[in-house]
Amino acid sequence: MPGKKATPEKKGTRSGKRAPLKTPKVAKLAAGERATRRPRILVFMLAYNAEGTIESVFGRIPEALLTYDTSVLVIDDASPDSTYERAAAFQRDSTFPFPLTILRNPVNQGYGGNVKIGMHYAIENGFDVLCLIHADGQYAPEELPKLLVPLVEDDADVVFGSRMIHRADALRGGMPMYKWIGNQVLTWFENRVLGIDLSEFHTGLRLYSTGLLKRIPFDKNSQVFHFDTEIIIQMVAAEARIKEFPIPTFYGDEVSHVNGLVYAWNVAKQAILARAQRLNLCYQRKFDLSAGGREIGYRVPKTTFSTAHQWVVDAVPAGSRVLDIASADGLVSRALRDKGCHVTGLDLQPPEDGGRLDAFIETDIDAGLPVKPDDYDVTLLLDLVGHLREPEKFLDRLYRDSRPDQVIFATSGNIGFFANRLQLLFGFFNYGKRGILDPGHSRLFTFKSFRRIWEEAGFEIEQVTAVPAPFQVAFGDNSFSSFLAAINGLLVKLSKGLFGYRILIKARPRPTLDYLLQAAYQSSGVEPGP
Repeated sequence: MPGKKATPEKKGTRSGKRAPLKTPKVAKLAAGERATRRPRILVFMLAYNAEGTIESVFGRIPEALLTYDTSVLVIDDASPDSTYERAAAFQRDSTFPFPLTILRNPVNQGYGGNVKIGMHYAIENGFDVLCLIHADGQYAPEELPKLLVPLVEDDADVVFGSRMIHRADALRGGMPMYKWIGNQVLTWFENRVLGIDLSEFHTGLRLYSTGLLKRIPFDKNSQVFHFDTEIIIQMVAAEARIKEFPIPTFYGDEVSHVNGLVYAWNVAKQAILARAQRLNLCYQRKFDLSAGGREIGYRVPKTTFSTAHQWVVDAVPAGSRVLDIASADGLVSRALRDKGCHVTGLDLQPPEDGGRLDAFIETDIDAGLPVKPDDYDVTLLLDLVGHLREPEKFLDRLYRDSRPDQVIFATSGNIGFFANRLQLLFGFFNYGKRGILDPGHSRLFTFKSFRRIWEEAGFEIEQVTAVPAPFQVAFGDNSFSSFLAAINGLLVKLSKGLFGYRILIKARPRPTLDYLLQAAYQSSGVEPGP
């Protein structure tokens, strides 16, 4: 890596401090089974227009792999030349020491598509490790015994043969200067964006544990060459243990089928989108390795006390009786209790630690409230309205059950936030795990539409505030987050509809017509009647 002394073995670092992925490994066999069952290894050779090299590559697969239960698979991706015929003739006429399967796609699947088929084959046929090589001979199969060791000994989930640990050797091996520079620039960019430290993202000599492949949605990746970057992103998200080893570089007369500029654009775009997904700014299923689905309560539970939370807590008078509807995260209730407030929470499930609530009622809020809001001074509906099945009906009931002097605070994400508009500009509009487009939403609001749904239900809006984006959640509570929040605050003054991340309103129920009529009777000294 730049600025670091290269070592024979290089570990890829991982961002975050999540628990290691628990994946079935080759080495985790019982002692008796290990003695009788050799690890099953599949050497998978990608083939396209390789009629002049494929036979020599067969000869370069080292017999040292006979130590394991090794098989070889070739999938020709509908080559217009005689690649398949040459491979079939080799299988028929040679004394190849490994079981050999040769397949041909009837229709070209593209680089990524062909890799997917081979990975699926490895999983379906019970192999422990998949070794990916190329029929053009550019990546040395002679290195496979060395690269297999960490996988067989359960020291890695993925092993890459890297041409860039000793970067000068890549030039001596014939790598064109423009590719050498492009490889390093793209790798540097991907490392910075994804927060990892690989010497090369673009090697074609890759070894994967099939136990890990079973947990990776590789089938959702691209059909073309940036498949390799997408699966690295997935491996990082899965906390896979990645190791790199130096390999020699060889460039012969093979024809490259990669459009360099298109490839670079696709690689950079996927890295940026993956990072944006971590920040909950966009969503692609291929980069979501969680169990998925809507989590407890009516909102995705928060773990960071946000600006919107603080503004609400500051606005609630000390000692108030507070009804916190959809209180599952318990963050606001804790702060309100510190102000001497009496807090009752409602949600599908209680917070894990109780949230320091004075009372909690487990309920389906969509079905109606089990308490009367008019028994409280303040009602909180933080990030709730957009998650209800029928928010208009809910607000109608809330209005009928509230009294005119009651204060209501409500928040919602602003679908008009500039990041969402940029997504639309580039054709994206995807629900994610958190944020404005978390998967539990049934409604999305702008400042105008959020205000309107409350006013139409009978509430008077006393205050509308635009809350900046929660940069401290995305980047941590540091000076960089503070700087971004300050910039966002200035932009909000220019356009809250464009730069306000969250909408915060303070509302009161307008007096009902029945209340106003009774007040008119009382003021006039007239008894109610026909």
